[in-house]
Amino acid sequence: MGTPKTFAIRTFGCQMNEHDSERLAGLMVADGLVPAEKDSIADVVIFNTCTIRENADLRLYSALGELKDYKKAHPEMQIAVGGCMAQKDRDDILRRANWVDVVFGTHNLTSAPGLLKKALTDGPQIEILDAPDPEAHKDMAPALYAVRELPFAAWVTIQTGCDNTCAYCIVPSVRGVEVSRLVEDIMQEATMLAASGVTEITVLGQNVNSYGRDITGRSPLFSDLLRELGTIDGIERIRFTSPHPKDFRDDTIRAMLETKAVCNQLHLPLQSGSNRVLSSMRRGYTIERYMEKLNAARAAIDDLAITTDIIVGFPGETEAEFEETLAAVAEAHFDAAYTFIFSAREGTRAAEMQSEFIEDEIVAERFDRLKEVLNRSALEKHQARVGNTEEVLVEGPSRRNDQVLSGRTRQGKLVHFPVTNEPVRAGSLVTVKLLKAAPYHLKGELVSVLRAPKHKVRIPLHVS
Repeated sequence: MGTPKTFAIRTFGCQMNEHDSERLAGLMVADGLVPAEKDSIADVVIFNTCTIRENADLRLYSALGELKDYKKAHPEMQIAVGGCMAQKDRDDILRRANWVDVVFGTHNLTSAPGLLKKALTDGPQIEILDAPDPEAHKDMAPALYAVRELPFAAWVTIQTGCDNTCAYCIVPSVRGVEVSRLVEDIMQEATMLAASGVTEITVLGQNVNSYGRDITGRSPLFSDLLRELGTIDGIERIRFTSPHPKDFRDDTIRAMLETKAVCNQLHLPLQSGSNRVLSSMRRGYTIERYMEKLNAARAAIDDLAITTDIIVGFPGETEAEFEETLAAVAEAHFDAAYTFIFSAREGTRAAEMQSEFIEDEIVAERFDRLKEVLNRSALEKHQARVGNTEEVLVEGPSRRNDQVLSGRTRQGKLVHFPVTNEPVRAGSLVTVKLLKAAPYHLKGELVSVLRAPKHKVRIPLHVS
């Protein structure tokens, strides 16, 4: 037998793409390939693409361009492009980058190994399905073989696609309508992950709160699913993303409160603090309704950390409406936020609102003002935790200093603490006394090790 081929996956985009890359890695390993060493050029390079932001295509074609000459000199190398941009642009990719071997969409990533083999004999391959394969999630091999950045933590997809019609979002076009996995399939996957040493799972969907509505034809099943997952032996932490405020219900709050494994962390996308802008975005809620749900969650769940998403510069947003967003952010007192400058995506309703586009310099100035308010809130939240001793799941050495370990609390707070003489490996559960606060992290010192890692040591996968 010869030396096995190497592969590398470069991921652009959201958590759904990150999880798809984990599954792709599982498929590659199951097909006999091995992860390439960091900074080396692999025999098979897969780009898992995103199309949410305006510069997504620039990033992809720039990355493909960097490999053009190498591919010409090494024709045995294979390049594949998958994900949302492949779903959307399909034929354009081979037209603009004819050195690509395979193009596959969001609904058929399990086809990637076969397409790569076929391309060796038959030339470039394009395969795009317009709807999910109902059998795709029944094979647990990708989930179990996936070589994750954090081998003790895993994504578990419960739903693909989205039935919402947000004016700025391309996701329904590239991911399709909402399709929920069966509860028993999800439970089987999570149970097998727990048996392999995974202790934290993040439940993943475009709108997790509507999970199961397509199964029942009426009521969502998300709160029931959280409770079921909480019964799995070995799963100590459960997170979920992303809920939609219009579908976030009291039964989900109760399930979070009553299920010990569910972390006291909630990501609740706001997007804007202006009711007119929210209506233009087609979000389906008002700022008053959003605040009611946020306050209900905080009242019920002790020490709940809340993060959000906000878009600045949506077409037609006035200065007064942006001020409403600043006021809402100050009132909500978020722990952290993902902030975005509006990006027009072809095929969305907002892309047709060109007459209302806002000048770049105005949007940039508003963005800076928003970040200032958010940073102030985040720092205050962290300063209030200084002096606490908290449970931290260790992720490993800090990327900037291998003498410092990093991990996260149950609230998702990033904590750094110095290495000590006591060996602490990634996946360990420890307690840390918090000593210093910054907007995006906390610093502390190790108090005790509660337990050692449960997972087996595996070869790391470099996914950038």
